[in-house]
Amino acid sequence: MIINVENPVLEIHDLTVTYSRKPVLWGVDLTLPKGALVGVIGPNGAGKSTLIKAIMEIVPLSSGWVELLGQPITEIRNRVSYVPQKESVDWDFPASVRDVVVMGRYAELGLFKRPRKADYEAADYALEQVNMQQFASRQISQLSGGQQQRVFLARALAQNAEIYFMDEPFAGVDAATEKTIINILKNMSEEGKTVVVVHHDLQTVSQYFNWVVQLNTRLVASGPIDQAFTQELLQETYGGKLSILSEVGNLLKKQQFPTRDLT
Repeated sequence: MIINVENPVLEIHDLTVTYSRKPVLWGVDLTLPKGALVGVIGPNGAGKSTLIKAIMEIVPLSSGWVELLGQPITEIRNRVSYVPQKESVDWDFPASVRDVVVMGRYAELGLFKRPRKADYEAADYALEQVNMQQFASRQISQLSGGQQQRVFLARALAQNAEIYFMDEPFAGVDAATEKTIINILKNMSEEGKTVVVVHHDLQTVSQYFNWVVQLNTRLVASGPIDQAFTQELLQETYGGKLSILSEVGNLLKKQQFPTRDLT
């Protein structure tokens, strides 16, 4: 797929977020193109999840601004989907799998309208896409971690948004679930959806994503995978914390990626 870099779907300017007066993100300027499948990488504490939460207005900005599709998120929230970290979800909430997926339709419905037949059909189709239709009536807490992650992906799919933000969707899932999720995300990208994923496994970055954002409190690099995922930039992002730098370096050499610094 050809990625359109001329009309960005996400624009961030001078974004700073502080917790207890300590900067977690500092002066971030970032644009992302339509149709990109984006991996957001960086060491622990680099501000990856905070970046997603700042974009979604879950945490306040100390400075800067964010626009999605040329507008503040308050104007287009129904066109944006967010999948939080699994640990932040109350899995004891008394809801069936199907009910959870139908919740993805509320951005279009509004909170006080009852789901229609079309909404349930969209939820059932989303469950079919993630191979969870046989669990539709099961209580969400009775699922395994990987199954729960599939359900939250189905909820995002049911929303039929244009931009998706996913915070560590591969954390704690089995290999089959990871393969299912990444195949779905790649299909979404091919359809022109923009998908932004907080990711930790550096050895799968070049297999999974066509765009990468490297963070360590500040923005180190952002660009197509063959330009912004290089050994030099990884060293700048992770420094001494990059314990598998030599392995990643060998991977990059095999792929013959150029090492042009985009910062």
